[in-house]
Amino acid sequence: MEEKNEKREDLQEKEVDIPKADKEDEIEVEEKEVEIGAEDESLEDSDAKITELEAKILELQNQYAKAYADTQNMQKRLQNEFELSKKYRIQSFALDILPVIDNCERALAQSTTDEKYKKGVEMIYNQLIQALKKEGVEEIDCLNKPFDANYQQAIMMEKIENVESGMVIEVLQKGYMLKDRILRAAMVKVSE
Repeated sequence: MEEKNEKREDLQEKEVDIPKADKEDEIEVEEKEVEIGAEDESLEDSDAKITELEAKILELQNQYAKAYADTQNMQKRLQNEFELSKKYRIQSFALDILPVIDNCERALAQSTTDEKYKKGVEMIYNQLIQALKKEGVEEIDCLNKPFDANYQQAIMMEKIENVESGMVIEVLQKGYMLKDRILRAAMVKVSE
């Protein structure tokens, strides 16, 4: 143990020589500081570039989401237009045929001695009505019912006893519906 103490004392007595930095070492330290400073600037530039690129990514993602939503909306709108077009495809044809049906009804209402002629007109009329029904065209039933301005057009008014006011008392021209759409409003006479 005494030996250990002696060694300690010897070490304490001895002066440790630390070499002093020379000029080259100082230059090397300065260069390292400059390199670290340059690295800091480079990191700051990189951070700024990363922030800029992240903002650009968010902007592009937003543009993509908007374009995708626009595409989906257009697809839905085109699908709806197609379905409506398909549903009401016969509308213009039916409007052109309605005067023919009116004329057939007038011809059938006239008295004639030629029963074969009347039977032929009746067959044509029935075929036209069946073809239109197959496509969804139906007559608006309004006789002896309350007047409804959504489906009927009042042409005349007449006071009749024992008939409630606002009732359809005569159909002057039949009205027709195409599925859930009015093709032609009925022209009617309404009680006062």
